[in-house]
Amino acid sequence: MTDTRRRVKLYALNSERQWDDRGTGHVSSSYVDRLKGISLLVRAETDSSLLLESKIQPDTAYQKQQDTLIVWSEGDNFDLALSFQEKAGCDEIWEKICSVQGKDPSVDITQDVVEESEDERFDDVADPAPPIELPPPEAARLEELQDLVASCLTVPLRREKLSLALEQEFYIKKLLEVFRSAEKDGDKKALQHLYHIFRSMFLLNKNALFEIMFSDELIFEVVGCLEHDPAALVPKKHREYLKTRAKFRQVLPIANTELMSKIHQTYRVQYIHDAVLPAPSAFEENMLSTLSSFIFFNKVEIVSLIQDDEKLLKDLFTELTDESTSITRRKDLILFLKELCAFAQNLQPQAREVFYKTLTANGVLPALELSLPIPDGPAKSASIDVLTAVVEFSPTVVREYCLQQASDADDDQLFLNVIIKQLINDKDPELGGAVQLCGVLRILIDPENMLTALNKTEKADFLNLFYKQSMHVLIAPLIANTSGEKPSKEDLGTAQLLWLLLELLSFCVEHHSYHIKSYIINKDLVRKVLVLMNSPHTFLVLSALRLLRKVLALKDDLYNRYIIKGNLFGPVIDAFMKNKGRYNLLDSAIIETFEFIRVEDIKILVSHVIENYSNLLNQVNYVQTFRQLRLKYEQNQDRLKDRTALESVPALLRNSRFRRDPRQLDEDEEMWFNDDDDIEDGEAVVPAGNTSELLARNSKIDADLESLGKLLDKKADSIAANRASIGNPLSPRSAQLSTNNVSPSSSPNSVTNPSSTSSDGKTMLGNKKSIFQQIFATLQESVTQIGLVDYEGDSDEEEPEDSEDSLNTTTGGADEDKPNAKRARLS
Repeated sequence: MTDTRRRVKLYALNSERQWDDRGTGHVSSSYVDRLKGISLLVRAETDSSLLLESKIQPDTAYQKQQDTLIVWSEGDNFDLALSFQEKAGCDEIWEKICSVQGKDPSVDITQDVVEESEDERFDDVADPAPPIELPPPEAARLEELQDLVASCLTVPLRREKLSLALEQEFYIKKLLEVFRSAEKDGDKKALQHLYHIFRSMFLLNKNALFEIMFSDELIFEVVGCLEHDPAALVPKKHREYLKTRAKFRQVLPIANTELMSKIHQTYRVQYIHDAVLPAPSAFEENMLSTLSSFIFFNKVEIVSLIQDDEKLLKDLFTELTDESTSITRRKDLILFLKELCAFAQNLQPQAREVFYKTLTANGVLPALELSLPIPDGPAKSASIDVLTAVVEFSPTVVREYCLQQASDADDDQLFLNVIIKQLINDKDPELGGAVQLCGVLRILIDPENMLTALNKTEKADFLNLFYKQSMHVLIAPLIANTSGEKPSKEDLGTAQLLWLLLELLSFCVEHHSYHIKSYIINKDLVRKVLVLMNSPHTFLVLSALRLLRKVLALKDDLYNRYIIKGNLFGPVIDAFMKNKGRYNLLDSAIIETFEFIRVEDIKILVSHVIENYSNLLNQVNYVQTFRQLRLKYEQNQDRLKDRTALESVPALLRNSRFRRDPRQLDEDEEMWFNDDDDIEDGEAVVPAGNTSELLARNSKIDADLESLGKLLDKKADSIAANRASIGNPLSPRSAQLSTNNVSPSSSPNSVTNPSSTSSDGKTMLGNKKSIFQQIFATLQESVTQIGLVDYEGDSDEEEPEDSEDSLNTTTGGADEDKPNAKRARLS
């Protein structure tokens, strides 16, 4: 079992003073040769990759916060933090750090244990690093204190010693007493000195000082000191805002005093961070990292405390799921829940999972189902934020809730349809809520994050639910606006809404196969979408075209036939012609659509476009797309004619050496020829009457038809020479050669006479390929070459219609079984 004590989350402070999550892993401390010292190592829990390798430097200040955090600076401008899952693990690593630095583990911050560097010793030669003595906290000594604090900021060692001095003997509390007196007396000079002093205290970046300054007793006086900026003409009124205008509304009774104190403190510190402190200069850019981490981990603690308060959560969701709860009360509750979810984003993944499971168990989805439709803008926005957080973390939970509703709830009450209706009816001119809900829907219908385990049917069940009970609600505005030849509404708000719906439909086309295809074809949806090609809003025209392009990209024959049958390229061509060749995004997008059809050679679409729109497209000559599309069409037509001609020739003839791919043998050939290895050179071909023996031996044939062609020509010459020497046609009787009794003198064309050889000494028909050669030599010479085998009658001339049958009979083709008994055979 994995040791959870050492399980940590690694954080790094970015340039915007926000903590970035660098991953979850397990921390250890060991000696690293490369770094020559004890180092902190964090390895990822997923793949054991090294997330952190940091040597424990003797002069680095490590801070232990809230029992489970260790924070330190890796260099001047790179702060790191380890957040432990368990306090025990944090204590172990803290003890190791303290042992390396020679410090007592009971401290919350380590100090330097080595002497100053040579440069610092040279600068302070008269005072070898003594503790810093602060001037008394009096109005007359404030200028001296300001200079001292400013001088320590640039030297790390002196900054540490200054922090220690400020922590001692209630020094900060005494300074704030001076502030109260100066403010009462109107001493502007003293107040300005105090402003610089306290601002510098924040830049010391020490958690121990923050704990003092942010206590309930002192925080308002600290804010008061920061009001008197010398650069401002009049003092700011931050305290007035925090005390009067920013009133804390306790939506639910909180009995935990620690939780209440943390909530107040976090809000005030966040206000100081965002509004009171001036923007840091380049030199001070990363000097408020500890303040950011203070806020960050305060929020984590608040969420943990609320999550542990079962009564508070029960009261919250009891009211949220009660239909009788007033809109005002529901607004307060949902805003509270929104803030809670926002704080929960700081939790580690495991803790965040527990948090959302707690919300789900308490009924967050039924609560949102009631809160989304309320007309109050802030409440609706808060509900959408909570829904987004839940869906982003676990879309499966929402899908399961919708599937549970499917059998009981009407379509109007289905949670999925509630979301869609809020998307469609968003009153915000910028459609901020609609855009956010569109993202929520996209996550819910994304098959990539659906469970596909054997015991889960989430994908099939949820998509069936979506297309059966929700898709018609989603596309209702699209159908209503495209009933005619032009969009019925052309205002910007409607166009933006339709654009969002088209983006969702495009996503469905790309990621859903069967469901969306069936829906599009049954509802003729693409035709309705292409009505928007007539919209005056170019972004909507492009979105409609994008949907068509997504359909084409699938290269699905059913889609292509649907497009052809509906003549759906018509609106695209019309928009292209109306654009009149202007060099813009629409022109490029339409050209790219047809270029895709050409490059992918989608033949039925190429033919459809050229045959129906060539007159218009021939006018476009500033790109080569349409000219090349016509060329592709002509090439396809030529191939079609060649194929038709080949199909009219018997199968055996189509497999001659004149085929485009001579290595692909027709089935007839494979039945007739055997492997070359079975016949030796010089061996006579088995007569046609014994072809069944050949078929029983092998079904393979050598495909080297070029060499066969050469022998074919020699055979043709030999046949022509022999015929010339005979001078008389063979009678039908002499044409029929005996299979078993062959006389060498019976015919000069006897194919079974082993003594009948070609000029190169090889047997003319020494292997099985000679049958194939003889056939095509005869074809190549002329049809009359087949006259060496006569039909009934004495003439050398053969009727053209019989030549094909004669050829088939000589090879034992499929026509051999025909009842025509007058066909001659080679024996």
